[in-house]
Amino acid sequence: MKIKRQKQAKKTLSFYKYNFSFREPFQILIDGTFCQAALKNKIQIKEQMPKYLMGEVQLCTTSCALRELDTLGKELYGAKIILQRFQVRRCPHFKSPVPASECLLSMLGDTNPHHYFVATQDHTVTAGLKKIPGVPLLYIILNTIVLDKPCQTSLDHVQAVQLGELVSQAQQQSIRSLKEEQGIAQKDGERRGKKRKRKQSNPNPLSCLKKKKKGVPTQPLKKTEEGEKRKRSRHKKRRDDTSAPAATNT
Repeated sequence: MKIKRQKQAKKTLSFYKYNFSFREPFQILIDGTFCQAALKNKIQIKEQMPKYLMGEVQLCTTSCALRELDTLGKELYGAKIILQRFQVRRCPHFKSPVPASECLLSMLGDTNPHHYFVATQDHTVTAGLKKIPGVPLLYIILNTIVLDKPCQTSLDHVQAVQLGELVSQAQQQSIRSLKEEQGIAQKDGERRGKKRKRKQSNPNPLSCLKKKKKGVPTQPLKKTEEGEKRKRSRHKKRRDDTSAPAATNT
């Protein structure tokens, strides 16, 4: 039976990891009912929970759940001691506490953005969890911890995402981050458009550089023309010198 439960737990964990991006350490919200059931069945939550989920775990609760155990009296004193050992997460009911079931559901919101597991024996909480996609449920039955199968709302949400009707928030954030890192889609188009505009708007400095290159080779041409003129004037002087002794001989 233990092997079958672990296989089923692996399937459900892979479902939540792949479709709702759950990662270790798993955050588990626990209420007083779960601690009371663990105390009766002699289950040590800190030791057995990470073994069952095959990974690191952060056990946590809320101040509303602790205050509810205070009001219930001595019958749940042992559950209160167990629950006090866990981390206390901030809830919006610090000044005006509410029942633990209402507080846990408010921590999840509409889409469970913080990726909480919920460990409870309360039927009102389980009924509310089935309306929220992507919330794993843990409960105790027959002296063992059990991870419930995904509810129908989670399955419907995954089908809608696969068909393209919906996109989960985690996928939207990952897509945006990938686009920003790699410069895909619209940002690339915007950058390329800007580069083309720059090439069209800056012809003047390039044309100025070309004019300078054309003006440089014109200077040696002038020098050669002056050199030829000087050579011609020298030849004329030599002709004058040769003509002078010929006149004296006559």
